[in-house]
Amino acid sequence: MSRLGKLAIQIPSGTEVSVGTGEITVKGKGGTLTRSVHPAVSIKVENGEVFVTPAQKNRLGRALWGTYAAHVRNMVQGVNTPFMKKLHVEGIGYRVELAGKQLKLSVGFSHPVLVSIPEGIAVVVEKNLISVSGADKEQVGEFAASVRAIKKPEPYKGKGIRYEGEVVRQKQGKKAASAAA
Repeated sequence: MSRLGKLAIQIPSGTEVSVGTGEITVKGKGGTLTRSVHPAVSIKVENGEVFVTPAQKNRLGRALWGTYAAHVRNMVQGVNTPFMKKLHVEGIGYRVELAGKQLKLSVGFSHPVLVSIPEGIAVVVEKNLISVSGADKEQVGEFAASVRAIKKPEPYKGKGIRYEGEVVRQKQGKKAASAAA
């Protein structure tokens, strides 16, 4: 049984949740999010609360119960306060800048890497700090992960793109050859 699925999801003021056939829509000051709903799960909106219950009493229904409760909770939270991920570009000569609807990264390759920014995501660049924000938690996390994957932090000098607060374990590297030979 899903412990989180049992809990009712509170709808804050200024947020509207509607359930149609096969999809749920959440509208708020931060935008509108829509997600298709699996038939094994049923979603009801009553008295300013959203209830997620398994429609089928099988293993799949119980498995998707907590998953869809978390999805709805993230949608309600995202349209009210946007989700944010921060990336730090570290390394000598490594730069990042916004070029229209693209992110231009100079991270040690022979050419700058251009990454197009998807709709619904806002990107702010301050020196070597990239702030990715948006209403959809999955989209924000996926975009931040794709930017980080361009140049992951390497373990010897720590150069690359890392999440803010991420700790990269440093390796020792080669030692100088001893002169006792």
